Amino acid sequence: MCGRSAVPISSLIQSRSAEFFPNDRLVLKPFTMRYTPNPDPVVKEMLQTLGLSSLDDLFADIPENIRKKCTLPEGAGLSEMSLRRQLEQLALDNVCTEDCPIFLGAGCYDHYIPAAVSHLLARSEFYTAYTPYQPEISQGILQSIFEYQTLMCRLTGMAVANASLYCGGSALAQACQIAAEVTGKKRVLLPTSLHPDYARIVETYAISGKMAVEYIPCPGGVVDPVALDSLLNDQTAAVVIQYPNFYGNLEEVDRLVALARSVNAMVIMSVDPIALALLKSPGEWGADIAVGDGQPLGNPMNFGGPHLGFMAVTEKLMRKIPGRLVGETVDSRGQRSFVLTLQAREQHIRREKANSNICSNEALCALAACMYLAFVGPLGLKQAALNSHRLAWYAREEFTKAGFHFPYHAPFFREFVVSIRDPHAMNEYLLENGIIGGYELDGGLLLAFTERRTREEVDELVLRMKEFVNCQSTEVKEVTA
Repeated sequence: MCGRSAVPISSLIQSRSAEFFPNDRLVLKPFTMRYTPNPDPVVKEMLQTLGLSSLDDLFADIPENIRKKCTLPEGAGLSEMSLRRQLEQLALDNVCTEDCPIFLGAGCYDHYIPAAVSHLLARSEFYTAYTPYQPEISQGILQSIFEYQTLMCRLTGMAVANASLYCGGSALAQACQIAAEVTGKKRVLLPTSLHPDYARIVETYAISGKMAVEYIPCPGGVVDPVALDSLLNDQTAAVVIQYPNFYGNLEEVDRLVALARSVNAMVIMSVDPIALALLKSPGEWGADIAVGDGQPLGNPMNFGGPHLGFMAVTEKLMRKIPGRLVGETVDSRGQRSFVLTLQAREQHIRREKANSNICSNEALCALAACMYLAFVGPLGLKQAALNSHRLAWYAREEFTKAGFHFPYHAPFFREFVVSIRDPHAMNEYLLENGIIGGYELDGGLLLAFTERRTREEVDELVLRMKEFVNCQSTEVKEVTA
């Protein structure tokens, strides 16, 4: 040791650490300073202006039974290593689509996403670009939006598409609002076979008084044309058709469109983008507005979001479409370029006269949809749709052989409802056996089948569901005896 006495390395660490950590702890203390944006006098003045007595009054619209009454336990501070270990342990409690097959759909689907999509989305030019107000430095993101709009127009058969909206439900609500404004009428007819979340969003928009929502009965899982005919009158602004509908069934679109036209009502179609690879497009059906959720196009399920809503309209509705619209032009040198155009948003000159308060879009999610469509192409999209449909038919046949019953018998695309006495208990049993089941309905399970599933997985699903039904039957017999 060159004439020096040996010093244990542990002692050296302890002596040096004491200089920086007087309490002999090699962890940082929790940061206790609280961020308070407004001092108490400002808060008091704000409440007086609003005519409120406390901050709790700001949340009066939130139901009392779902409010948190106690403070959250903070616990002791942890080192980064300890915190990471704890979070990893918590993550192991989750079940994801890579761990077991999933048959849950109901508007959010486990379709295959090419690896190139997520790889390219991670480029900083895309995930940091947001507001392309300066076209001279935003040509990349503007072009990507323009390409997305072009692909959505081709997919829906419509003339103009916007740069995307928040989700399929908000896109439908915006479409209903457009119909009320254009026609000068208020009545919007929604089928009871519409996605329930979409219906609630439309009802929320209707609070403004610009439209009034009424429902069309769907006793067989599809719109009853006779019931629709009885509801139509000269005050009907629009008829909404979901295709396929929430239960996976295909509506008699041609008949419903003809009935809507008989009273000069607009036709709004909420469509599944994957299904459009096989089915007639909204443009071919003669719809005025096509909307939907773009999640199946290259976007993961993401625990329910973020997703994107798409909207495409006829040319005569071009100036009514909400959100951003990118157009193609030429610059001062005659070169192809792109700009934002036809902006009728509330933050621009129209203000309160704007037809929408949507002033943003899901640019990154829309870009994922654009990339997905470009990578798979028309044939790849059709193959994904065909494989999903064929597997759903195979599953239907296997359920029939196993003795299951179905509440609806209309044509379907990739989803259908199986009658189950206790759907929640069935889902719990399936999860115990490594299967994520379907969407729970009153007396049934809505099951979805995508191209990611296999016949072997379907066979296992049917087997486990049959086991559960037999077990329930045995228990009932024992109780009766």
